[in-house]
Amino acid sequence: MEMISDAIQAYLEQHCDQEPPLLSHINRQTHLKVPMPRMLSGHYQGRVLSMLSKMLQPNRILEVGTYTGYATICLAEGLQVNGLIHTIDINEELAERVKTFFAESQYKDQIKFHIGSGENIIPQIDEVFDLVFIDADKKNNEIYYDLVFDKVRQGGLIIVDNVLWSGKVVAEENDKDTVVIRNFNEKIINDHRVEKLILPIRDGLLLILKI
Repeated sequence: MEMISDAIQAYLEQHCDQEPPLLSHINRQTHLKVPMPRMLSGHYQGRVLSMLSKMLQPNRILEVGTYTGYATICLAEGLQVNGLIHTIDINEELAERVKTFFAESQYKDQIKFHIGSGENIIPQIDEVFDLVFIDADKKNNEIYYDLVFDKVRQGGLIIVDNVLWSGKVVAEENDKDTVVIRNFNEKIINDHRVEKLILPIRDGLLLILKI
């Protein structure tokens, strides 16, 4: 299920800030050389993540699921001068390519790249986060959420990607991934420690405000 038409998507991209040159390069290289390029946040969602980060002006960010680093750099755009983003990915094969992209970024000294399982690495990071972006293996969304929750300050924001799952969450589909995502969404709507809102951007961004 397409959330919006190609024409509307093009219009949205034409009416937001341009994609910075490095991100445009990462976008193209990902589509040319990396499997499953649809996992990339892309121009419009990237600008949304950038704006949310700039509005929050975080000192510490955690990203679970780096992929090729596109969203990492978008989020880093809002960091305070001495801020830091920790980003975690399990894919060792992409690591050198991602490190090269980060080295070309003006935020290279503010990015700490962890290779390994989020389930193992998150407990080892001794930080209080202002912003968390969860965009990794969907079956573990609940695990990541529970692991990061106490590390997020009051008033901090957790963002979870792909919560509409191509519209399958409202369709009569009960494959394993759809059920997991639907159950996670229900967990959040019933979590009274947070305020929550789904933005129908690309595959759905769930904004979770810790109160």
